[in-house]
Amino acid sequence: MALVVDIFNQNAFGVVEFQEEVVERVDFRPQLLGSLNLFEPIYSRSRMIAIADRNGVLNLIPTSENGAAPAELIPTGANVRAFQAVRLAKGSTIYMISIAEVLALPFDQQTRDITREVAERQAKIMEDMELTWEHMRFGAIQGRVLDADGTTVLRDWYSEWGIAEPAEIDFELDNADTDVRKKCRDVGRVMQRAGKGAWSPSARIGALVGDTFFDLLVNHPQIKETKISTNRAAMLEDIEGYSAIEIENITFINYRGTDDGSTIAIGTDKARFFPIGVRGAFQVGWAPASEFKSGLNRPGQPVVGLLLSDPSGRDEWDRVENYSYPLFICTRPEMLQRAKAA
Repeated sequence: MALVVDIFNQNAFGVVEFQEEVVERVDFRPQLLGSLNLFEPIYSRSRMIAIADRNGVLNLIPTSENGAAPAELIPTGANVRAFQAVRLAKGSTIYMISIAEVLALPFDQQTRDITREVAERQAKIMEDMELTWEHMRFGAIQGRVLDADGTTVLRDWYSEWGIAEPAEIDFELDNADTDVRKKCRDVGRVMQRAGKGAWSPSARIGALVGDTFFDLLVNHPQIKETKISTNRAAMLEDIEGYSAIEIENITFINYRGTDDGSTIAIGTDKARFFPIGVRGAFQVGWAPASEFKSGLNRPGQPVVGLLLSDPSGRDEWDRVENYSYPLFICTRPEMLQRAKAA
């Protein structure tokens, strides 16, 4: 019979060893906003993360002689403000009695390996952590980051930067005569003007849209008729739900949130427009786990894992815990736009 790692008589994993051998073995489940790489990471050494609030523009870099000091990037007229990262923490206790004599596959060969139990619980916690990050990204691209209850506002970036939220645009998709393409171009113009010098030729616009908005959009007469008898006509046939289509340089994504339709979800007739590839528009600050010795004077990282042992001396349980200290930032909420189908 195979030997089983016994961590109930000794501490088999230290903080560093657990971090390297268990945490990094667990793959995140891919999620849309995370996969778009919208958020530029900031690895902070402090729980307070400073952000320069400025009316930013791109500047030309002057030529200089060899050996001369490079031009310094100075946030002229910047109002530097500090924001505190939030704390996310979740754990699971592994009791010895719960795994005693529990067989793992193949049943006739070995008992359940404790490292597999730790990894499985770690994976479940990481799934919840990644879902929480996606929830915060989802809020940031709308200008307001919400807590897990869906109502408590953690950061209102419109309020923080003193910017009024743009009015909702009526796309009038229920009207066959609506010039949908012009509405798309108007959205692009507004976002580019709001982006000022941050907008570059490589920047583009993404839009998360609900089911009704997406269906009315792809079925609108103007959108369909302009593709008839062209080599792109097939693009508007056999369109799957939860897919994407590009119109006037805007990628409309029929966003699939959580299956409960509420934890992470966009209104069925709504659209949210956000910039992609605009320098610094979205950032995420990772603060350190400074409440623990292992996190002191170290830069932050997305997640810190701990494995704790029963301190009573009975060796009755071990416990896996994950901590994360993120700050999901929208630096240019004036670029965000929203719309309704009709």
